[in-house]
Amino acid sequence: MPTPAPPELPPAVLKLAALGVQRRYRTHTLLIQEGDAGDTIFVVLSGRLRAYVSDARGREITLGYHGPGDYVGEMSLDGGQRSASVQAAEPTVCAVLTRETMLRHLARDPEFALELVVRLIRRARLATESTRSIALLDVYSRLKRLLEERAQMQPDGGRCIAERLTHQAIASEIGCSREMVSRLMKDLEEGGYIAVDRRMLILVGDLPARW
Repeated sequence: MPTPAPPELPPAVLKLAALGVQRRYRTHTLLIQEGDAGDTIFVVLSGRLRAYVSDARGREITLGYHGPGDYVGEMSLDGGQRSASVQAAEPTVCAVLTRETMLRHLARDPEFALELVVRLIRRARLATESTRSIALLDVYSRLKRLLEERAQMQPDGGRCIAERLTHQAIASEIGCSREMVSRLMKDLEEGGYIAVDRRMLILVGDLPARW
């Protein structure tokens, strides 16, 4: 029996999801393969998906994560090949729609069509910022930015990252080797800038400007 979409999702997302079929995906399940032809769009109802690109040697760069209320696969609306791969980062429930269903919905609902355009523009800007970061910042600066962006302020004034970030996951996001991330994280921990408590990463004060 399908799990109902969380009530906190926006009405526009619920309306779109109702046009599709709900499917569950286990962690690491591949939903979209880069380079394939595809005509399905996924609306995330719960869980989280990871979009990434990879090369022939298996090296990956994470483009971003998509949670409840996000759409994935909308690039297929032009009929072209998939530009990235997408897999479940955790147990995930999606509403799956065909390209034809999405196009009909866009034609019937101009307000939703505008909202989708805004999302695509936002995603393009994030991609531009990511490219700029990899091209212009050194590895430590990219790591520092990622840690500071993910850290959440706590009632006691401290900052922590509750989600589990493996060194490999970090490496995929900032475009470097896992070994380099491990080396940097070890130096930050030994320097008293970060600490790990029950798999939670804590930022102890401000991270140094340079490594």
